[in-house]
Amino acid sequence: MGNLPAWRRFLDAELGAPKPGQYRACPEDFIVDEQLDFTPENHGEHLWLRLEKRHQSTLDVVKSVSRLCGVTPRDIGYSGMKDRVAVTRQWLSVHLPGCDAPTDLAASLAALGIHVLEQVRHPRKLKRGVHRTNHFTLRLSGEAIQESQFIERWEALCRQGIPNYFGPQRFGPEGRNLQRAQALLAKGWRKRDDRQGMMLSTARSFLFNDLLSERLGDGTWCQPIVGDTLMLDGTQSVFTVEALDERLVERALELDIHPTGVLWGVGEPATQQVARYEAQLSEKHPMLCQGLIDSGVKRAHRALRARLISPQLTWEPEAVLLSFSLPRGSFATAVISELIHHPDFD
Repeated sequence: MGNLPAWRRFLDAELGAPKPGQYRACPEDFIVDEQLDFTPENHGEHLWLRLEKRHQSTLDVVKSVSRLCGVTPRDIGYSGMKDRVAVTRQWLSVHLPGCDAPTDLAASLAALGIHVLEQVRHPRKLKRGVHRTNHFTLRLSGEAIQESQFIERWEALCRQGIPNYFGPQRFGPEGRNLQRAQALLAKGWRKRDDRQGMMLSTARSFLFNDLLSERLGDGTWCQPIVGDTLMLDGTQSVFTVEALDERLVERALELDIHPTGVLWGVGEPATQQVARYEAQLSEKHPMLCQGLIDSGVKRAHRALRARLISPQLTWEPEAVLLSFSLPRGSFATAVISELIHHPDFD
């Protein structure tokens, strides 16, 4: 299980596999800007910092901020994990009741390559998953962007959406996070062995990707089937399809609703046509499925498709610049892998 499967791509059937290309040649080629849908209130016990980092992970920044502010990492809140090899902007919160931040905090962070863009107070800690979208600015180069079908690929993704795969970074180099998850679930998951729940998340991400690949294979990843749990675009609101009608099909074509796949765990299994996909997962990966149920993690759903928000393309002399937003939890690598071939996606 160390090597990840070759999960299906959306555009291969119509346009063939993409040509080789390059992305993230330097951090400035991969820019991520986290977008909240509310404004901090300018008062309260928590200092909120909007930070820009380069060549550092979110957890690296958490350690630096906690040390400089004299608090524990548990006193730091953040909404999402951002890429290391990138320029990323995101909010962090620091619990500082009744006291100010160190006067030299911005300068001390700048010396570590972390720049404070904004700081403001707020009554509550920043919780995971509260941002609405991430905005990406990506630079691609190489043979792939020179082929005549590149624009056709891009326009198809803008028009029809992307397979909402978890990116390869979720599974670690050479799939080592998946190997760790498999070993942990085999012996019985315990909180003390997986404080952040990353191994549970890795296992569920693997199973989700496998299910999505199957539905790509038969064309149902973007069209609802009886028994589907559908998600409203841009929200986490879901409802179950008891019977198909013309309007539901139209809404799926308009990217207003998306079929979902299971994030495996405890709960009522799927019924009707959807049940066979989950049965296939259970047969192919019985240890992972049973280990997740034994862990007690609750069953959830994730959209099989994501819509590119406000996509733009700009040509440069030897590269192309792509700009778009994605809902939180969606990976830009799911877009890139449809446009170029790169060893990261093997």
